[in-house]
Amino acid sequence: MIKFHRDLILSGYRALIYSGDHDMCVPFTGSEAWIKSLGYKVIDEWRPWISNNQVAGYTRGYANNLTFLTIKGAGHTVPEYKPREALDFYSRFLEGIEI
Repeated sequence: MIKFHRDLILSGYRALIYSGDHDMCVPFTGSEAWIKSLGYKVIDEWRPWISNNQVAGYTRGYANNLTFLTIKGAGHTVPEYKPREALDFYSRFLEGIEI
């Protein structure tokens, strides 16, 4: 899958990878390690993202338009655990608004 994702990202597509920070199936640390294996430079260090006037998780930006985002208190199915936050970050991503 790494080659597939790399080809899409290097073709100019923006990519958003997200993980709930309480995901016991695929912990966010595993997603982070997978992203690290792509070898992209970090261009935006960890910072909180806000939803409903509260810290909803943390985000980190990488070269080639790749964003990684965590959602506080969410498990594997983020929209089930945190529907408001899921709609918020996904809507912002689709609209090209900074998360």
